[in-house]
Amino acid sequence: MRLAKLTSRVLIGALFVGHGTQKLKGWFGGPGIEGMTAGMEQMGMHPPRRNAYAAGLSETVGGGLLALGLFTPVAASMLSGTMLVAIEKVHRANGPWVSSGGWEYNAVLIAAALAFAEDGPGDVSLDHALGIERTGASTALGAAALAAAAAYGALSAAKKAAPAS
Repeated sequence: MRLAKLTSRVLIGALFVGHGTQKLKGWFGGPGIEGMTAGMEQMGMHPPRRNAYAAGLSETVGGGLLALGLFTPVAASMLSGTMLVAIEKVHRANGPWVSSGGWEYNAVLIAAALAFAEDGPGDVSLDHALGIERTGASTALGAAALAAAAAYGALSAAKKAAPAS
């Protein structure tokens, strides 16, 4: 089971790093910060440049932390919060199925991140090596609560910062 947990954690974390660097740097066919800023403007996420950086950095840093197994509950919270905003602003109206632009993939990523928060990153992780590994339902619930609060805060701040129409 150690190999499966390590492989899953590194794969999911690395894919998040890739997704974040698409936003920040335009790597892997992504829009880069200018394209992401335009996308945030279109989504009503004001101020758009700040939100573009927030999304890109949350995915890049959170993904890196998850891959390393470092501050795993914080990583889970960062990634889950970003996915909750993506669900609300991009995917919710399309229903659950990703084939229709829905939110199923985001929900699976949230579930995986929170599973690592509950069960811990495993023996082959920096949290374990440094003796700072935290596990349990309360850790996962705390990460989920922080993610939900951050997503709500980002969405509320975007709405307040929106230009008057």
